[in-house]
Amino acid sequence: MMRDTGQRRRSAADLAAILRAYRRYAPTYDLIFGPVFQWGRAVVARRMNATGCARILEVGVGTGLSLPLYHRDKDIIGVDVSPEMLAKARRRVAAKGLANVKALERMDAGALDFEDGVFDGVVASFVMSVVPDPQGCLAEIARVCKPGGTVLVCNHFAHGADRWITPFLEPMSRWLGWHPNFALADLLESTELEVEGYERVPPFGLFTLLTLRAPGGVPADTTGEGAIDGAAIDSAAPARRRQSGWRTSEDASLTGVSR
Repeated sequence: MMRDTGQRRRSAADLAAILRAYRRYAPTYDLIFGPVFQWGRAVVARRMNATGCARILEVGVGTGLSLPLYHRDKDIIGVDVSPEMLAKARRRVAAKGLANVKALERMDAGALDFEDGVFDGVVASFVMSVVPDPQGCLAEIARVCKPGGTVLVCNHFAHGADRWITPFLEPMSRWLGWHPNFALADLLESTELEVEGYERVPPFGLFTLLTLRAPGGVPADTTGEGAIDGAAIDSAAPARRRQSGWRTSEDASLTGVSR
């Protein structure tokens, strides 16, 4: 469906604001914001490392803080809209000799310049609250992911139980152009991706890691080292996933999402 002119103007204005914010904060991003998000990045990388995904796209790679966390047998391509953030990511890759990082490209998360179904897995950490069109971004992620591929989305989503934290997020939200009251149900409203589970991640369970599966194909193996309780992420082990803090599509009522 074509968006109306007003929506396109708002999206363009949002994107311009994002570019200004990250241009301003790129030099100090790692120091000021890096520690807050690094727990989530570590959990995401650990989950992706435990899959059989060999070719991975990281959307919103930023300064590349997560890149050293991936196993070296994972080929990584990172994209970000901010040239200043990408410049720092490239320096990080060079300094750490990350030969498995195959490319870092400037790209709009809502219009990815890739063919359909070219990635085994896609990661989007702390992106959905920033992009002008989160549903469009998720649709693009679904498009470039292979059938049966793994999609990991880590983000803060509005939730009744943690609304106390919203006032603390507001300053960071203003600085980085976030929308802290973004709802998970809104993101999942029209996606073709299948919800496999979600878990709260540090600090304080502030962020949610959402595991999604591209329809069709054969899911990548997730039984390797680092998998949750050694269990594959499939319908065979819901009890163990719950013990590890997971919720499955059977628990969708907890997020207000009915699937």
